[in-house]
Amino acid sequence: MDSARQSDSRPSLGELVRVFAWIGCVSFGGPAGQIALMQHEIVDSRRWIEQGAFLRALNLCHLLPGPEAQQLATWIGWRLHGVRGGLAAGGLFVLPGAVVMVALSLLYALATGLAWFAGVFLGVKAAVLAIVAQALIRVGRRALTRWFSRAVAGLALVALVLGAPFPVVILGAGLLGAVAGMLRPDWLPAAHGDSGSGGKRPGLWSTLRTAATWLAVWFAPMALVGLTLGRGHVLWQVGAFFARLAVVSFGGAYAVLSYMAQAAVGQYHWLSAADMANGMGLAETTPGPLIMVTQFVGFLAGWHDAAPFSPLGAALLAALLTTWMTFAPCFLWIFTAAPWMERLEHTPRLHAALSAITAAVLGVIAQLTLWFGLHVLFAGPGLHGPDWRAAGIALASAILLFRLGWSIVRVLGVAAVTGWALTLLQSPM
Repeated sequence: MDSARQSDSRPSLGELVRVFAWIGCVSFGGPAGQIALMQHEIVDSRRWIEQGAFLRALNLCHLLPGPEAQQLATWIGWRLHGVRGGLAAGGLFVLPGAVVMVALSLLYALATGLAWFAGVFLGVKAAVLAIVAQALIRVGRRALTRWFSRAVAGLALVALVLGAPFPVVILGAGLLGAVAGMLRPDWLPAAHGDSGSGGKRPGLWSTLRTAATWLAVWFAPMALVGLTLGRGHVLWQVGAFFARLAVVSFGGAYAVLSYMAQAAVGQYHWLSAADMANGMGLAETTPGPLIMVTQFVGFLAGWHDAAPFSPLGAALLAALLTTWMTFAPCFLWIFTAAPWMERLEHTPRLHAALSAITAAVLGVIAQLTLWFGLHVLFAGPGLHGPDWRAAGIALASAILLFRLGWSIVRVLGVAAVTGWALTLLQSPM
């Protein structure tokens, strides 16, 4: 059985559960930090997975939509203990952050409107602007290595500013990359090695059966919502939106947040732009993938449109549904694609398409930076110009991140205290 291939030191299922429960609780620092943590714990310290296999799996996860760190955790569990191991490792990687995010979302909903709370999140929103700008620079250094990459990023930014749908931009970039990889492979980096068979061909019917099973599992909650509440209910809207998001979420969390923020704020009116920025700040302080901010969005959507439930009941249901529709597809992608991993590794056109998508992600993040900048720096209540408090905190946060190398959580803490203090100083005595 493919999923049962032995590593040098195969743990018991109980050991796997204990290790990933701990990883899930301390997986701060975004995908880079989370992948480094798994490298240390799984490859270097315990030698459960061989280094080459780990890197090949990481490459596969970059080819799939969704949070690559959770997919890698799922693959590790699948490699060591089949489907049970994949469910345990992938689920525990997300569960601690999901629990924390629900608690923070409830605190946020209950405290909204309090003066001290608004001051704290004045600082948080400003710091988030600096954090997104940092992500823009990091992705740019990795993605814009050739003129074609820079052109794709520029086209993506222009297309988004003009109102092009996010999925169209991502799919268009992938098509451009595939064509460039076929006609001018020197324009974009393609796959390393030859384009041979890449190993034994997995069973086609087994693959189709796995995909069909997990598609049914993924959409089972939506069927229940449709039958009991109807397609006009907010729970259906939340579930359908995040299902679409899960399919097109290439390029990391920051790329997806641009699409999600504008749809959730401008199209569905589930929350305000300020709420969205605050949610990103909360997500940065929790373990697990940054895309956990989707749970915050779902929570507020249910809180503001609760019928026929109580606000808390609707919010919890919407948060659970959002989390399921966002993260359950990772099991679908991994359990279906992992047996094909070696063949995918030897597909140059697929790698060329991914390179172009990575370049387009820079344009997406640049557009997200502009969107947040306008709302954070110019959209304060009662202001007729820039909010100089937010601008000052954003500048200070950028200095702490870029020049002094502070951690994101530390910067958010300082920014929150500063925002609270500035609001307190401006309050009437």
